[in-house]
Amino acid sequence: MADMTFEQAMTRLEQIVATLESGRCTLDDSLKLFEEGTKLTAYCAEQIKTAEQKIIKLTAVENGDTDAGIADRLGEDMGEELSL
Repeated sequence: MADMTFEQAMTRLEQIVATLESGRCTLDDSLKLFEEGTKLTAYCAEQIKTAEQKIIKLTAVENGDTDAGIADRLGEDMGEELSL
């Protein structure tokens, strides 16, 4: 998955969901797809977290914040603030 872009991973997730929702898979195939989807979801979540951390750092630098201020915010869920 490391060679996959976020967009490619999301596209594959959409394909997996559509296939699972169609109900045309065997149980074994469904389990394999579910496992792949779980891994892709974790990969996408990590990519989003990394992007959020970059945004926090860039915004802090732009605002003249110190590294201490940045460290306090790393790992914090910034979804609500970023969507404002």
